[in-house]
Amino acid sequence: MMTLVLASTSPRRRELLAQALFSADHDGFELVAPDIDESHRSGEAPADFVVRLACEKASAGLALSAGVDAPVVLGSDTIVVCDDTILGKPVDEQDAAVMLRSLSGREHTVMTAVAVTNGERTESELVCTKVRFCELSDKDIQAYIASKEPMDKAGAYGIQAIGGSFVEAIEGSYSAVVGLPLVETRNLLKRFSVL
Repeated sequence: MMTLVLASTSPRRRELLAQALFSADHDGFELVAPDIDESHRSGEAPADFVVRLACEKASAGLALSAGVDAPVVLGSDTIVVCDDTILGKPVDEQDAAVMLRSLSGREHTVMTAVAVTNGERTESELVCTKVRFCELSDKDIQAYIASKEPMDKAGAYGIQAIGGSFVEAIEGSYSAVVGLPLVETRNLLKRFSVL
C-alpha cells in the first residue's frame, strides 16, 4: 500500500489536496516540510524555474519520507509573473506595496507547477493562469498590507481571501492560483495509481 506525502507546509495546498482526493480509496496523506534553495538562476525562464522548484520540493519530500512505506510525494510551487518579472513572496511591507502597484489595473500570469515522484520516476505539470486586477488606490494597498495577508503570498496577494476583491477577471485555473491545480494534480496522481 503506497502512502501519499505532501511536501508542503501551505494550509491552502493541504486543503486543495484533500479536495482532489475525494474519490480515492483512502483520503489521508502525510505532511513533510521540504527545505530547498528557492533562488532563481540567472537566465532561467519563469516556467522552467517554477517546475524545477516543484520537482526539487517533491525530491526533498521523498528524502524526508524515509520511514514511510512506499511513498508517492507531491511537491508544488507558485509564482506570479508580470512583465517577465517573477514576483515571489514580499520581503517586507514596502516590497509588497511595490508588487501590488505593479499589478494594479493590469493582467499578470500565475504559474503553478506540481510534481509527483516515487523515487523511480518524477512527472510534473505546469498550469498558467491569466489574472487581471482592478485599479488599486494607495488606501487599498495600505489597508491590504495592514491585514498581513500579502506577506506570505507570491505576488503579495491571495485570491482566496481579501486579495480576491482585486481580481477583475481570471482565465484559467482558479485552484492553480490558490496553489494547487486540481485537475492536473488528479491526473498526475492517477498516473501514479494513487487515484
